Amino acid sequence: MPELPEVETTVRGIAPHLVGRRVEELIVRQPRLRWPIPLALRRALPGQKIENVERRAKYILAHTSVGSAVLHLGMSGSLRILPLDTPPGAHDHVDWRLSSGRILRFTDPRRFGCMLWQKPGAIHPLLAELGPEPLGADFEGDYLWRASRGRSAPVKTFLMDQHVVVGVGNIYAAEALFAAGIHPQRAAGSVSRARYARLADEVRRILAYAITRGGTTLRDFISPDGTPGYFEQELFVYGRAGEACKVCATPIRAIVLGQRSTFYCPRCQR
Repeated sequence: MPELPEVETTVRGIAPHLVGRRVEELIVRQPRLRWPIPLALRRALPGQKIENVERRAKYILAHTSVGSAVLHLGMSGSLRILPLDTPPGAHDHVDWRLSSGRILRFTDPRRFGCMLWQKPGAIHPLLAELGPEPLGADFEGDYLWRASRGRSAPVKTFLMDQHVVVGVGNIYAAEALFAAGIHPQRAAGSVSRARYARLADEVRRILAYAITRGGTTLRDFISPDGTPGYFEQELFVYGRAGEACKVCATPIRAIVLGQRSTFYCPRCQR
């Protein structure tokens, strides 16, 4: 599933082609994604100029004066800027025909993504209760320490809770916990303030670096220009079960937490 760096890479790739452009036509080939594309979007978006494009958690918001399109890539979705005459494939569900003569194409083989609408001045219910951004000023070790008090859930599950902090998915949670030396099964409430300070720093460092590397290519993700992300080549634990730890040479272990595969070094993480 595309995580925060992949979504941020997508936003940075498409924004220069969208901001200031008008959506001349909305071409919907498959209206049923994770949820049906709402009639409000299909009526309101054509004819509107896109004023800004931003990321909130793993959602992409394209703002206009009459409302905002809210997009999510799901597990296998992508957004690409293409020439107008590019023929659609089987999983190319929606095109935005732009005043530039190009199109924004939404592709989603599994149809777990979405394209929804947010009225001006409103916050879509999917965005209303999200936690702070991990790259923002509100996210720091003291915040994590306070939020974790009394929690017995594993720290990795806690870190992936979108009400706690947004966008720290499975790959980057595993990598940040390794970098901070924290065992993923440790109870969130038992992690010290000092260790949370280091964990917050590592989350920020790893996410920021992954963005510079174009994200992580796992299965379906490619950036808007068709190039893969390169962070996968630099993973320390994720997907490396049985391989030697790059720090201490101990074999990386894999367990399941919250129905997600979790990778860690039994020597480096306590």
